[in-house]
Amino acid sequence: MTVRRRAAALAAGAAPLVLTALTAAPAAAHGSMTDPVSRVAACHAEGPESPDSAACKAAVAASGTQAFYDWNEVNIGDAAGRHRQIIPDGKLCSAGRDKYKGLDLPRADWPATPVTAGERTFRYRATAPHRGTFELYITKEGYDPTKPLTWSDLEPEPFAKVTGPTLENGTYVFSGTVPERSGRHLIYSIWQRSDSPEAFYTCSDVTFGGDGGTAPAAPTEKQIAQNAEKSTVSHGGHGGDGHGEHGEHGEQPATVESAGTGGAGDAGAGEAPSSPASAAAAEPDRPAAPAARDGAPAGERPNGDATEEVALARTGGDGGTTAVALGGAAAVLLGGAALLATRRRSLGGRHRA
Repeated sequence: MTVRRRAAALAAGAAPLVLTALTAAPAAAHGSMTDPVSRVAACHAEGPESPDSAACKAAVAASGTQAFYDWNEVNIGDAAGRHRQIIPDGKLCSAGRDKYKGLDLPRADWPATPVTAGERTFRYRATAPHRGTFELYITKEGYDPTKPLTWSDLEPEPFAKVTGPTLENGTYVFSGTVPERSGRHLIYSIWQRSDSPEAFYTCSDVTFGGDGGTAPAAPTEKQIAQNAEKSTVSHGGHGGDGHGEHGEHGEQPATVESAGTGGAGDAGAGEAPSSPASAAAAEPDRPAAPAARDGAPAGERPNGDATEEVALARTGGDGGTTAVALGGAAAVLLGGAALLATRRRSLGGRHRA
């Protein structure tokens, strides 16, 4: 094979790399509220195959067990702040996804966390941390849990809103002032990423007054590890690479907005710091930190490149950022092939002379 033909073959082999880079999809984030625990997280903690509560049994009967092995993926990939426009009334807890329809069952016996009005700490397990904003809404007085949840059941403004909260051992921790209420209510969370149009949603049942009772359990590290092989959600190293998005360069403080300062359509632009994951064997009963797995759900990551996902987790970038990087690498490869061909021609000319 001549030098020119070798260079052409090398260039042709590099071309698919460029196409792959330009079509790479953004990596997905994952997570769910664990304090107060969300419906999907509570049912996962009870065990998808044999849940304890009547509500979780009914939810599994409606959705199947896979929805609860995939407890950290109640999302809409292209939400972009359009939550009220794209999620129908009666389907808020499932985010309008048929896969999670069991979460929308209207009933008054969902596992509920006792709460009181006033300042409270909230915890959101992020198995794949990313930049974004959290908004928490509470149901209005007179809320009836036996009827389908609608947008009009929620207060129009969030009682807590935070951009880039602190990440502690794989959990976002932030505070908010819970309004006065009585009886059973629901707290609805929206996590809108700012590095992607993707958003995540949770429904957490709560009770005010009474004797306090016992809060339902959230998934533990041990449970997540044991059920990892049954999950179709890929974590791809997000939040578990030991570096985080800003861990080595200083964390950005959270930006907290008081109630009434933002609506459900606002998309945050802050950054969420990360921290290393904890090993399941070391602390098996601690609430779960990120668990890295290979593989991606069908249709979500066409190139299946776990290396790309790790890079995104470290930089906070999206698929476009990765496409530019990979495209640059392919360009270097093409340039190298051309340089090699030129060098060979030059040497050949000297020999002939």
